[in-house]
Amino acid sequence: MKVAISNLFSKAQLVIVLAVFFILVIIGYITFFTANHFDKPAPFTFEIKDGESFTSVTERLYEESIIPSKFNFKVAGFIYGAQTKVKAARYKIPNDLSYLDLLDLFVNGPADYLRAVKINEGQTIKWLSAKVRRDIKIDSTAFVNLATDKEFIKSLGLNTSSLEGYLFSKTYKMYENTSPEEALQIFYKGFTDFFTDSLKQRAKKIGLTVHQVLTLASIIKGETNLADEMPTISAVYHNRLKIGMRLQADPTIQYLLPGGWRRLTYADLKIESPYNTYKYSGLPPGPINNPGKNAIMAALYPEKNNYLYFVAGGNGGHKFAKSYSDHLKNVAQYRKWLKEQN
Repeated sequence: MKVAISNLFSKAQLVIVLAVFFILVIIGYITFFTANHFDKPAPFTFEIKDGESFTSVTERLYEESIIPSKFNFKVAGFIYGAQTKVKAARYKIPNDLSYLDLLDLFVNGPADYLRAVKINEGQTIKWLSAKVRRDIKIDSTAFVNLATDKEFIKSLGLNTSSLEGYLFSKTYKMYENTSPEEALQIFYKGFTDFFTDSLKQRAKKIGLTVHQVLTLASIIKGETNLADEMPTISAVYHNRLKIGMRLQADPTIQYLLPGGWRRLTYADLKIESPYNTYKYSGLPPGPINNPGKNAIMAALYPEKNNYLYFVAGGNGGHKFAKSYSDHLKNVAQYRKWLKEQN
């Protein structure tokens, strides 16, 4: 049954209802569409963290004086339906945005979004620079240059010529267009968080510095991808170091090749470099890649054995020997396997 509005209200009451309605509309417009000015340099950089609640975002915006009212922003979020739609990113907030314009920015961008970046075990700085360029839009040349900048490295509390070895292997969440400085600091913090005081004490106990541990771990990782085999390979190198025998580690030669990894020749073994462990005894000057947890722990806790030699076994692993004569037999078997594959 239809009832005319005029039948429900007297003229006086209708005027009051309409007046209240228009007042509410005006208040709503002023509240949610009027620009909010903040007294900070604009645009203001604001980060919404991964998994952060809408309430937390609101609190931080208010604390930074970007919005004048937490309540109004929450109501605007409810009207917009934005409570679960804001995205983890780094935003540049222009000045004089309304509540609804600000919410639209958080929902639809533009922004530098949070991305996952994984440093693979054994990845070099050079290869990592290509990954950060692709995944989070960091200039690869600037990244490599900074990773070998002595002043920047010194600012991290290190006395090395490169951050090679100190960028820990794991998955990080970082914003697009992160600066090379920030990215390298985050990657290095991954290492310092992992290499605790107890591991430093272990390194000291076995007579190695942290730098030497990382150098050895990088060689171990260069030799194998099999975590179970790493402590055995570590033992071979520890045994050689103890008796002053050259490490003769192929990965240290591969590190010197400008064109990347390939099958080595006898000429490669004569390259003049302190990294050439076929020519010089002891560990090379520094890590040849960024080793992960497994290789580092293997370097710190080698298996107890008397092996001095190993060669590829043809199945992804290696065959180990205590004597050179036994090693030659293993080499012959490997060459036979290679011939069969060809």
